[in-house]
Amino acid sequence: MRRLAILILCVLGAAGLTACAKPELPWNQLESRYASADSRFIDLPGGERVHYRDQGNRAGRTVVLVHGFSASLHAWEPWVARLSKDYRVVTLDLAGHGLTRTPSGYQITTERQVAIVDAVTRGLGVERFVLGGNSMGGAVAWNFALAHPDRLQGLVLVDAAGWQVPGKREGSPLVFKLLANPAGRAVLKSIDLRPMAEKGLKTAYIDESLVTPALVDRYADMALAPGRRELILNSQSRPREPVTPATFARIATPTLVMTGEADKVIPAAASRGLAGAIPGAKLIAYPGVGHVPMEQIPDRSADDLKAFLAGLPPA
Repeated sequence: MRRLAILILCVLGAAGLTACAKPELPWNQLESRYASADSRFIDLPGGERVHYRDQGNRAGRTVVLVHGFSASLHAWEPWVARLSKDYRVVTLDLAGHGLTRTPSGYQITTERQVAIVDAVTRGLGVERFVLGGNSMGGAVAWNFALAHPDRLQGLVLVDAAGWQVPGKREGSPLVFKLLANPAGRAVLKSIDLRPMAEKGLKTAYIDESLVTPALVDRYADMALAPGRRELILNSQSRPREPVTPATFARIATPTLVMTGEADKVIPAAASRGLAGAIPGAKLIAYPGVGHVPMEQIPDRSADDLKAFLAGLPPA
């Protein structure tokens, strides 16, 4: 608590709570900045208005990609560019992220995120597909594999959350430390998250040249969506049942696990644990790479994904 209090004071002292407070951005402004010609929206029974993109070769196998915490479907653009010639690629913004809207009083849970992936793909007429997820999206992906094994042809976990590694995470972004404490959560409701987003992105990307002003702006702007900060702070990410190695042993879907050896957000040891627990899973570890291989080394990681896809049974 004392260390956290010092961190909070440093954050507030660096900018000043009043000076760094930021108003919310209206949806039409966010959509004008970050939607594209490929952007579509679908209204779901749960009240979510989900932003998605359906791109690539409709005759190819379908790959659905789910982003990590505080990110959006934009994180997958490097892979989309490299996969679209041969595959149909669906990317989407989860509840509380990107351009996806949720109704008043909504509470984020992993189960609801799984239901969004299920509803969007069914709405697009995609019955069976390969599902990939990064970080938090990786946890959504493996939970989907457990809930809907009949719908998946393959599972791709990129620096995925879910496996518990003993000990403290070195270099974990400050935002996660603040989210874990009531006092920190109160601070996050009021401050401008741009400086914190920039620092967290540099931790995740390792290569600071990739953390451009435009990238930082996107993360900071998305955090200012109407009701977004309150929604994230009230999310419930804890699973309903304890997660153990036996949990992952139930996954029967062919699985590829990717990890950056230099990941400071989710240690590579976590991905090794996942790969060891999921029957038949293949592990690829990238030296010197951080939390987002699809953005840091898009050519190599996309080629590894293509090799995995090519080895799956026919769609």
